[in-house]
Amino acid sequence: MTPDRHHRGTQGRCVVSVLVADDHPRVRAGVGDILAAAGGLCVVGAACDGEEAFALATALEPDVIVMDLSMPVVDGVEATRRITRACPRTRVIVLTALHDLDRIAQARAAGAVDCLYKDQPPETIVAAVRSAAEAA
Repeated sequence: MTPDRHHRGTQGRCVVSVLVADDHPRVRAGVGDILAAAGGLCVVGAACDGEEAFALATALEPDVIVMDLSMPVVDGVEATRRITRACPRTRVIVLTALHDLDRIAQARAAGAVDCLYKDQPPETIVAAVRSAAEAA
């Protein structure tokens, strides 16, 4: 991650900006809380569908997006495709409840750098976000 992508200093302050995209408010809030509690991660926005995720991604240019696969209006695969084209420095991590290997492969082909299942422990999500940001 280049210095201009850092958003604040260190010592628990926001270093990696994250956008959370999920159509379920509780999931958005829960993932947001997990990330906000982790040192150095800052949730800068939340989207309820892929169209809103794209709009926020282009406006905010977050370091990482945690993206649900199944959302209304524009699904996570198409949103990932649009975002990775428009914001090449933003990394997308798919977070899904679906164990659908075809959809996960589609998301990876669209530009997702990682795929996590919603039943994985919070520290796995945090580690994936940090890893994706470092790879940017």
